[in-house]
Amino acid sequence: MSLWEEGDTPTSGSSTSHLSATECPFHNGSVPECDEERRINEDDDRGSEQEEESEQEEEERSSDEGFMGMTPLLQAHHAMEKVEEFVHKVWEGRWRVIHHDVLPDWLKDNDFLLHGHRPPMPSFRACFRSIFRIHTETGNIWTHLLGCLFFLCLGLMYMFRPNMSFVAPVQEKVVIGMFFLGAILCLSFSWLFHTVYCHSEGVSRVFSKLDYSGIAFLIMGSFVPWLYYSFYCSPQPCFIYLIVICILGLTAIIVSQCDFFATPQYRGVRAGVFVGLGLSGVVPSLHFVISEGLIKATTMGQMGWLLLMATLYITGACLYAARIPERFFPGKCDIWFHSHQLFHVLVVAGAFVHFHGVSNLQEFRYTAGGGCTENGFL
Repeated sequence: MSLWEEGDTPTSGSSTSHLSATECPFHNGSVPECDEERRINEDDDRGSEQEEESEQEEEERSSDEGFMGMTPLLQAHHAMEKVEEFVHKVWEGRWRVIHHDVLPDWLKDNDFLLHGHRPPMPSFRACFRSIFRIHTETGNIWTHLLGCLFFLCLGLMYMFRPNMSFVAPVQEKVVIGMFFLGAILCLSFSWLFHTVYCHSEGVSRVFSKLDYSGIAFLIMGSFVPWLYYSFYCSPQPCFIYLIVICILGLTAIIVSQCDFFATPQYRGVRAGVFVGLGLSGVVPSLHFVISEGLIKATTMGQMGWLLLMATLYITGACLYAARIPERFFPGKCDIWFHSHQLFHVLVVAGAFVHFHGVSNLQEFRYTAGGGCTENGFL
C-alpha cells in the first residue's frame, strides 16, 4: 500500500509536501522515516525563515540606500559651500582696510588719505593678492602695471621693425631701446614698490630706493634718443650732453639710496631732485633752438612734443609734492584721484608723448637721409 493518499501524490520537483505525524509508519517501534521527514521539514522551515529574514534585510537595505542615496548630494553641496567659502577668503583675504591713524609709522606717508589703507602684510603672497583689492594703492599699482605692459609691447614692436626703416638700424634701435629700457624699469619698479611696500619696513625701504632709481632711469633714457636725433650732425655736443645727464642721473640715484630720502618730510626734496634732473634738458634745448632757429626747432625738431612732455612731468611732480587734490578734500580722495595716482598717470602720458616726438624725429631723419648740410640739422 502506498504511503500517500489518493490525490496527494507529489509531483516531480515539489518541495512543499511533507508527511504528517499520523502518516508516519512504525517499524519495530522506531520511526526513522518520520524523523527524517521532521528534519526535512525543520530544515525547510529554517530555510524559509532565513529567506524571509534575508528578504527583510534586503528591503531594509534598499530603503536605507534610498535614504542614504541623498548623502553624496548633501556632501557635494557642503563641499561646494566650502569651496565658495575658500574662494571668498582667498579673494577677500583675511584683512580689512584700516584708518591712517592705526598705521605703523613706517607706513604713514600722506596724512590727507584718511581711510582705505592696507595693514602690514605677513607675506609677499598676501601683498600680491592685494593687487585685486580696493585700497589706497590700487590705482598706483594698476596705472604703472598697465603702463609697463604697454611700453613693453610697444618696445618689442619697435625693435622688430624692418631695418630698412632706419638710416642706421643698429645705432637707432640702441638709442631708442634706451628710452624703452628706462620707461620699463621705472614703471616696473614703481608698481612693485606700491605692491610690496606694506610687507615690512625693510622691504619698503629697499623697494622705495628702486622706485626712485627707476625715475632717474626714465629721465636719462628719455634724453638719449632726443639728443641723438637733435644733434645728429653735431656729435661732439651730443656726447657732452649725454655725459652730463648720466652724471646727474647717477647722482640722483646715489642720493635716493639714503634712508632719509624716502621719509614724508622729504617729499618736496624728492620732487625737486627729479624735476631738477629733468630741467637739465633746458640747456641742450636752448642750444638746439639757437643753432637751428625757432621755426625749424619746433617743426622738424619736435620741440613742441618735448615741451609737452616736460609740462606733464613737472605738473605731476608738483601735484605729488603739494598733495593736491586730497589736501583740499581730506578723506574724499582716499581711493581714487589722489595726487600720487595723478602723478602716475601724467608720467605714463609724458613718456608716451616723448616717444611720439622721438618717433617723428626718427621718421624725419629717415626721410632726410643720413647726410648733413653745412648748417647742421639738414
